[in-house]
Amino acid sequence: MEQKHPLPPFTLETAKQKIQMAEDAWNSQNPEKIALAYTIDSEWRNRGTFVNGREEIIGFLARKWHNELNYKLKKDYWSHSENRIAVRFEYEYQNKEGKWFRAYGNENWEFDENGLMKKRYASINDLEIEEHDTYL
Repeated sequence: MEQKHPLPPFTLETAKQKIQMAEDAWNSQNPEKIALAYTIDSEWRNRGTFVNGREEIIGFLARKWHNELNYKLKKDYWSHSENRIAVRFEYEYQNKEGKWFRAYGNENWEFDENGLMKKRYASINDLEIEEHDTYL
């Protein structure tokens, strides 16, 4: 049986641990590794894009990092319940034309009993910035 510790129900400590693990995984920019943290039939909403299942997650992330260069992400705890975690985040990236952006957002996560994320809903806004304004 596939499990991704820590498992729900989450405490403050284990919720923050789960968030740090997600931040580290996304900063690795390894779609195959990241997809293993999600259920086989995981549901995502990322901005206006809907993604279902690990194969679509891998494709989505590969396209993302093909276009978002020099990507660096920071996630922060917002709240949690037994099998849900809410985070705020920001990340910086550079597009292929060399322009820098900072993206701000919130994510709501729901996990199954094995600690795999079955739902991820992300609301994200981008702000164009100058290279000297990057700080992540």
